[in-house]
Amino acid sequence: MAGPDPALPDSFTPSSSSVYSDQFGFYSLDRNVPGLSKVILDKLNMKDYKDYRAALEGKGKVGFRSYKEMFQNLEDTFKFCACCSKLPSSLPDPKALKRCIKCLNVYYCSKDCQRKDWSLHKKFCKTLHKVSIDRLVEWLVHTGDLPFPTEVWSRPAKDVRCWDDWVSMQGDLTPRLEPIMCGKNMTDLWTNGCRPRPEEAELRESVWRMCSEFFSRPLTVGLGIQMTSLDPYSRPLTVHLVGAGHNETLGARVTDMDELSRMFPGHQGLEVVMVGPEVIQGPIMRPPLRAFGPRGRVYISAYKDLYHQFWEEVVEKGEAAKPDLVVGFHPGFHASQGLGQGWLPTLLLLRDYNIPSMFTMYNDAELQYSLQILKELEMDVKDAGPNPFSSQKPEQVQTSPNKPPSYCNAFYIYFQGLLETQQEEE
Repeated sequence: MAGPDPALPDSFTPSSSSVYSDQFGFYSLDRNVPGLSKVILDKLNMKDYKDYRAALEGKGKVGFRSYKEMFQNLEDTFKFCACCSKLPSSLPDPKALKRCIKCLNVYYCSKDCQRKDWSLHKKFCKTLHKVSIDRLVEWLVHTGDLPFPTEVWSRPAKDVRCWDDWVSMQGDLTPRLEPIMCGKNMTDLWTNGCRPRPEEAELRESVWRMCSEFFSRPLTVGLGIQMTSLDPYSRPLTVHLVGAGHNETLGARVTDMDELSRMFPGHQGLEVVMVGPEVIQGPIMRPPLRAFGPRGRVYISAYKDLYHQFWEEVVEKGEAAKPDLVVGFHPGFHASQGLGQGWLPTLLLLRDYNIPSMFTMYNDAELQYSLQILKELEMDVKDAGPNPFSSQKPEQVQTSPNKPPSYCNAFYIYFQGLLETQQEEE
């Protein structure tokens, strides 16, 4: 990403032009369901966007008196009519808003709206039921219950081509899942979660989906290492995770990329540097390495700034290793004029320094938009397509639930440098 790091606004002003993707997210919420961003801030006990950013930066607190209040407030942010987009505050009787009894995910302000919407909603009702479970089970990632422990790979990385291959190496997961299923945090979740506990089979499937999203990140990095023909056994490798934000760094642990060590046992050392203006303070907020440390270890570091500024202030001064690979999870540079302009210096830097790069997308539409942008920048796109290690957790667009779900890291683009035809012409 690029452009000056803006000062935090004194009050919440949704905008389509910001290096902060969460501010753009708030803008999108209000565009589809007017007033929803204010509801979310109210449920977080915050006055404005400044409070929200301060909490993410560790300079403020999100306080709830109980787990029940926390989960209830979360549920309240989904309370608007899926047909006419009215919030409870816009209804003569706020209690008239009723939840679909099948998916337990979307709400309607009247039977007329529900009937009108059913022809569309029935296509997604079953999937949205999974989303409603996952939304709560995700809490177990932040408590540390998830993901479940994994095994050293019994097959070479090149022979593990999809999730089925990966799962087959894990053996019987029952002993690792039972403590999670029977644990105190799982019990507290459904005691306070504003809905009945799902059947055990449904819950196990949700746990797997949540774990797939967690492991999708290191496995996608590993896929990029293989795709670019880098050899982690011949020398240490440095990966820059560009555009990293709260999705990757909120509650991040220094062990979050350890699956790479199981993927490449005995490697010479791997460093993952998370860089972005939304990087959140935590254990990974430590300086990048100048010279790599112990063999067979993954070292995660982070730097809070725009990538081209990180390059100028740190990499070019020799205070961090140059990347062997750059990865971006859902950069979203296609999403708006502001974000598109913000990413331009980074994309040009990657192109002009001929750095192998791999970015992921949520869906095929995002993939096609992104390919078009890279084509206009004369990038040499080496490969693109479905990611075999895409998250299995369906993602709902909060304000437009009755649409096909997206999946984290569903697609990828691998590119490096200028197109050869352009280089020849020069």
